[in-house]
Amino acid sequence: MSFIELVLTICLADKPASCREENLHFEDMGGPVTCMLQAPPRIAKWSAEHPKLRVVKWRCEYASEGRDI
Repeated sequence: MSFIELVLTICLADKPASCREENLHFEDMGGPVTCMLQAPPRIAKWSAEHPKLRVVKWRCEYASEGRDI
């Protein structure tokens, strides 16, 4: 079974120049479209759990291939 990663680019809220990527994994139940549809609520939940960090962009990609969707 392939995995899709939701890749978040996150920055410190008080230091916008200090950024990194965070990968969230989930099983590919419906392909890239599923990731795109499930991403907004997952990002909102992640953001609520990490109030000192701000998501500045995101993308979905296959974990094994590292390919943008």
